[in-house]
Amino acid sequence: MRIVSSKKVIVIGSGFSGIAAATSLASKGFEVTVVEKNEGPGGRARVFEAEGFVFDMGPSWYWMPDVFEDYFGRFGKRPSDYYELVRLDPSYTIRFGPGDPMQVPASIDDLYALFEEREPGSAEKLKFFLKEAAYKYEVGMSEFVHKPAHSIMEFADIRILMSLFRLQMFRSMGKYVRKLFKDPQLVQLLEFPVLFLGATPDNTPALYSLMNHADLSLGTWYPLGGMYKIVEGMVKLAEEQGVKFLYHHPVSEILVEQGKATGVRCGDKVFEADVVVGSADYHHVEQHLLPQAYRMYDERYWDKRVMAPSSLLFYLGIDKKIPGLHHHNLFFDADFEAHAVEIYDDPQWPKDPLFYVCAPSVTDASVAPEHCENLFLLMPIAPDLEDTEAMREKYYDIMMGRLEKLTGQVIKPHVVYKRGFALKDFKEDYHAFKGNAYGLANTLLQTAFLKPKMRSKRVSNLFYTGQLTTPGPGVPPSLISGQVVAAEISKLFP
Repeated sequence: MRIVSSKKVIVIGSGFSGIAAATSLASKGFEVTVVEKNEGPGGRARVFEAEGFVFDMGPSWYWMPDVFEDYFGRFGKRPSDYYELVRLDPSYTIRFGPGDPMQVPASIDDLYALFEEREPGSAEKLKFFLKEAAYKYEVGMSEFVHKPAHSIMEFADIRILMSLFRLQMFRSMGKYVRKLFKDPQLVQLLEFPVLFLGATPDNTPALYSLMNHADLSLGTWYPLGGMYKIVEGMVKLAEEQGVKFLYHHPVSEILVEQGKATGVRCGDKVFEADVVVGSADYHHVEQHLLPQAYRMYDERYWDKRVMAPSSLLFYLGIDKKIPGLHHHNLFFDADFEAHAVEIYDDPQWPKDPLFYVCAPSVTDASVAPEHCENLFLLMPIAPDLEDTEAMREKYYDIMMGRLEKLTGQVIKPHVVYKRGFALKDFKEDYHAFKGNAYGLANTLLQTAFLKPKMRSKRVSNLFYTGQLTTPGPGVPPSLISGQVVAAEISKLFP
């Protein structure tokens, strides 16, 4: 029998971190209500249907399956209780230009063979690289990501200090990869997972080769029915634990008395709380929902943060199948480094962009009408750019032209549904700071205790979770963030 506490928790936002925090707290007996401004749960991982197509709006990569197993396992469940996973093979395809695309195999032995074929001697180097990546992943997951990062002293453990150099916190990903591999296409394959971490490979710590372990060793998966099946499963689990969800409830104010949050205001309603958790955009919660006297940071602080990219997205329904496309397709037929500079170093709309196409209908017939294709186009861009319809259309034409050229297909006339989404939408739908899509950049100076704090120093019972705080952006880190903040709150009410 679950004991219900008299302590009330209000969670602002129903993204992955908010649902994880709410579920974890409810399982410990707290009375938890999630208030969400949009029409349903999921945050950036929402879904919509149009013309018979089912479109995931945000995350499309299912990596680090162990994190999901651990999350559901905390409540005596498994992901398979809520959705069915399939492993993709190839994991994804990279198109460097006309001709045969590079298909990244699910089999590790086939991967070694691919490297050896393209660069003799590189298979053994890849084995070493992935062994080090696995070590970083294991240490990172066991020693780093589950810490609340309130202080540097949390990391003053001799085991952690001794591992810092092997973790390569002070060496760049770019230099590390290029020391081992010379083939430019193999280098781009290994650097691709850090593209969305918020810095060029030369400015990203080599620690993040742990993402290559997640990618190449743990594999790329897909929940049948779409990524939103994860959200549905998490919401069902949350409700089983007693969490209450309220949609169409935008928060206009966090009520504070004498340094303590007493509740939140949604329109003409006030919801009392013993604890408030901000799972919505950290900047918005702090700068727009809190009285100025209770903010830890000011706008100058936020303006100095290095943001991860935003994105230009198109959701397309195609009235025919497109042979040659796989589930995940990376179009790297342009200058990788030039586009990275235009995102991170000299922010501007790119001259010759890289982009990504997800075609979940290749794997899953349920997301598109029969004989049709469901496409999700994504072009990473710098945050806070001017976002106009004319600019969106310009890059739509660029991406579609390249897609047709590299697949040898006529596609544009077969588009029967089209919806764009970019910076203005990220700001309007998610209050995303500067229209970012992926939170803070994972630079050395924005890692762990150098991120915005998980617990407010000025409001004793106000906490933050999600991609602008610990441990960082991405679905698995957001799941972990929600669990970590719940553990911190539980310490207040043992």
